[in-house]
Amino acid sequence: MEMEGADGAAVPPSLADRSHRSSISSMCARSLDVLVYLIDDTAVQLSVDSLMSVTVHELHRIVREALQLPECAMEVFALWLISPLLEVQLKPKHQPYKVCRQWQELLLRFTDCQEDEIMQDEPSLQFRRNVFFPKRRELQIENEAVLRLLYEEAKFNILEGRYPCDMEDCEQLGALVCRLQLGPYDQDQHTACALKEKLEAFLPAHLCRRGHSLLTALWKRGAKQPAYEQGLLQAYQAVREEAACEEPEALRQHYRAYLQRCHQLPYYGCAFFYGEIDKPAQGFLHRGGRKAVSVAISLEGVYVMDSKEKHVLLGLRFQELSWDHTYPDEEEEHILWLEFDGENEGTLVNKLLKVYSKQAELMSGLIEYCLELNAAAEASALENSTLQSPTLPPLASKQRPKLRRQNSVVCSRIQHLATIDYIEDGKEIKRVKPKRTASFFTRQFSHGPTTYSAVQAPAESLEQG
Repeated sequence: MEMEGADGAAVPPSLADRSHRSSISSMCARSLDVLVYLIDDTAVQLSVDSLMSVTVHELHRIVREALQLPECAMEVFALWLISPLLEVQLKPKHQPYKVCRQWQELLLRFTDCQEDEIMQDEPSLQFRRNVFFPKRRELQIENEAVLRLLYEEAKFNILEGRYPCDMEDCEQLGALVCRLQLGPYDQDQHTACALKEKLEAFLPAHLCRRGHSLLTALWKRGAKQPAYEQGLLQAYQAVREEAACEEPEALRQHYRAYLQRCHQLPYYGCAFFYGEIDKPAQGFLHRGGRKAVSVAISLEGVYVMDSKEKHVLLGLRFQELSWDHTYPDEEEEHILWLEFDGENEGTLVNKLLKVYSKQAELMSGLIEYCLELNAAAEASALENSTLQSPTLPPLASKQRPKLRRQNSVVCSRIQHLATIDYIEDGKEIKRVKPKRTASFFTRQFSHGPTTYSAVQAPAESLEQG
């Protein structure tokens, strides 16, 4: 990444009203006390020598010792600097004190915030999941404290709507939260009315608020509002309990069950960035405008999500895209360009999506770094398999099972995107009524099989853009 502060991502607007926590207030030359926050707002107070020069690697060790976490936590978690305006995952070599001193510069460079917002913003240190930790390794973890921290972070992202989730999955995940917070189901205590009183502790807030606004009440007067607590209660009743299982082991099983279900979401464990995309032109005047989106990037791919509607607009594995970013001297704004296969009136085309964001540079750098990590992991796996079974071909990588429900929030909504469709006729890029051709960009997945291949288009299908 080019950013001095590290790998980072913007906080979606929905999180801006979270309590404004601060570690920087105690991070001064005369004080040795540092507050490191967990995802549930719990603060870990630490005494640190040589505070101004302590590295993230050293501070991470102190946090692990304070929380009594095993050695594996070094890879699972990272230290982040968090504020309502920006999230930054720090690298082991960074010095948190110095990055805090540069915070206003980072906000100027990577956000569109007003000067007064930047002057008042203050980051806090947070101990959370490492973006680069493979989720397949999570299920090998046995330590209850590590599983609980992963569970708490996944739950936070579900409840805040950062991980869009279908209602059926929300109920199943909410039922596990009920079990972990309220204990095994008891028909006398755990009624629909009891769950309804604290529904937002179990289900995403945007679902709980739907149907309760004044306009919705006027439009749907007399219509029966959805009783989310009934579905949650039924799922709670169905949570499986092992007969001869002690409570500590039961907790581990339920933490793991929650994480397993979250792993089905393609954007689990992503870093989040904030941006905007063009809306499709509508009406006689072809008015468009822009739509606020969050861009989630992980070791597996890139996902563009509607910040308001809480659903996926575009999801691409790295094998399915090419990308680049441009600066204001090339375009009017910072832009992340995503190129992928699509159709135009039944014909194969190249599609370009423009994501307007001052964090385009960060997003591009993170995509490139994820590809480098994947290439290194694949090379290592190939070498190991060759050493173990030199006569056998390497095993094909298993693809994660995808959610295929009709209208699932996880599915891409290409029809909601305003893309540029084009092909190349060998001489120049032209806008289309087209068929496919080679990529506009040179930056793309280059390790292993890819579905992004060239198809030559007939000349008569072209239109000058």
